[in-house]
Amino acid sequence: MKILKQFGVIFGVCWISLVIEHYLPFSFPASVIGMILLLLCLLTGFLKIEHVQEKADFLLGNMAFFFVPAGVSIINYFDILKSTVLQLLVICVVSTIVTFAVTAYVVTLTVKLMEKKKGGKKA
Repeated sequence: MKILKQFGVIFGVCWISLVIEHYLPFSFPASVIGMILLLLCLLTGFLKIEHVQEKADFLLGNMAFFFVPAGVSIINYFDILKSTVLQLLVICVVSTIVTFAVTAYVVTLTVKLMEKKKGGKKA
């Protein structure tokens, strides 16, 4: 029964986000609305983490499975992609390098801030 309750909570939040998306005067993804709504419910205490923990862990653990259909559908556009393969490879390599660099910078900055904070507490 606990499993059904947790899925019910998650699907309920998804359904509410679809309703909100329908009535918004501008385009905004229901999935993002749902994540914001779930975050607000958890922060305000309306929902407790126990209400969604197990099913959220299950969905996160199997997330790659949900991306397979999107990856396979790229085959439908192979003719278009074939002519731009070099540009796509350059974009992938450059964006990967930029992501690594920004991540390294943020980690370094975070470590420095944590050391500074730790040093301030000892004094």
